[in-house]
Amino acid sequence: MATGRDELTSYEYRQLRARILRESDVCIVCGHGASDAVDHITPVSKGGARLDPDNLAPIHGVDGCPVCLRKCNSEKGDRPLNEVLYLNTSVDWFAGP
Repeated sequence: MATGRDELTSYEYRQLRARILRESDVCIVCGHGASDAVDHITPVSKGGARLDPDNLAPIHGVDGCPVCLRKCNSEKGDRPLNEVLYLNTSVDWFAGP
């Protein structure tokens, strides 16, 4: 079993990350597409499962969102998703089709 943050380079994590991004690239923080990373919905430091696909979701990583320019992963940090402020726009990105 991986310790620390070693799971982020494991084969299992990379496969899981690729699968999640294949299924959707809509960021859990800002709601825009083109996410290039995945993040834990419930942070591992707060008891979230490291490699549970239900605890991982797309998020904009180091380069940030190409639409709203937020640094979504940095803004979220180790806070649970419900503590992160959603972006208010003229389009409700979370409403679905």
